[in-house]
Amino acid sequence: MEVKKLNRLKVVMAEKDLSNIWLSKKLGVSQATVSKWMTNFSQPNLETLIKISKVLNVEITELIRTEEVQIEA
Repeated sequence: MEVKKLNRLKVVMAEKDLSNIWLSKKLGVSQATVSKWMTNFSQPNLETLIKISKVLNVEITELIRTEEVQIEA
């Protein structure tokens, strides 16, 4: 069984039924940048995380808390 870290930004976006395009427009960043965040290729800096939390109307802790999920191979 494999353990992976859960991408909290991706989870919150899915819960709110929001798209990468929507977030990129709200933040003034490229869709590619948001896509990298969603796939854990890169992570937003603290200043950007604060902006994201405000745009999504969530506490910043919702975006940075860590969770692990077990995936059966």
